[in-house]
Amino acid sequence: MAKPERKRALRGRAGRMKGGRGSGRASTGQVRLWGHHAVEAALMNPARRHHKLWATREAIAELDGELPQDFAVEYAAPSDLDRLVSRDAPHQGLVLDCAPLDDVFLDDVLDGDPTRPIVLLDQVTDPHNVGAIMRSAAAFGAAAIVTQDRHAPPEGGVIAKTASGALEILPWVRVVNLARALDDIAEAGYWRLGLAGEAEATLAEALPKGPVALVLGAEGPGMRHNIGQHCDALARLPIGDSVESLNVSNAAAIALYAIAAR
Repeated sequence: MAKPERKRALRGRAGRMKGGRGSGRASTGQVRLWGHHAVEAALMNPARRHHKLWATREAIAELDGELPQDFAVEYAAPSDLDRLVSRDAPHQGLVLDCAPLDDVFLDDVLDGDPTRPIVLLDQVTDPHNVGAIMRSAAAFGAAAIVTQDRHAPPEGGVIAKTASGALEILPWVRVVNLARALDDIAEAGYWRLGLAGEAEATLAEALPKGPVALVLGAEGPGMRHNIGQHCDALARLPIGDSVESLNVSNAAAIALYAIAAR
């Protein structure tokens, strides 16, 4: 029997509608990035529109490749760059102002390679954790990361620096409603697996053979009850009794490795 055609209109409920509700961006205007890997990746990303780069001459010399001709660069001392970023931010001699990346839609991800996992974050608000999860997701071949428009940090320098270049290569889908996104993902044939410390099954026991959507809860409170109900299964990492729990970014890295190693 032929596989029925998926209904894009139903799946689209959760995503940002082009020109409709949810199409607004969490942060408006320019994005300021800093750090060698984050800035270098942004400069090499053809989808990123750049405005201005502040840099030391030493940092420019260490970049991979040449800057485009007539690129707007202002050379500055490290102490001057310190004033362009948040306190104690490790800019490594590079600060870039650029436009935010264009929106990525859930439909586009679901029409991609189903062997690559999708990572959903339920109200993970720490930009360091989101950036670290992005880095692991890119390393282990995830198709995308999905967060809500609200209760998630916007695109910015802290995420980009922690992601170490992954922000430029990993699709980041922002949706209005995470529960509806999980419905759309299930319709596309993914097994929705939530990590929860109270789950009876271990991750190895709960992993399916087919497409996986990995759901991770917020730091501290964990996954919301409604989001857990939208998962096909809950699983825990088999950590010892001496440690109560792992940081969400560490848990994500372990789970993504387990999925990749199936």
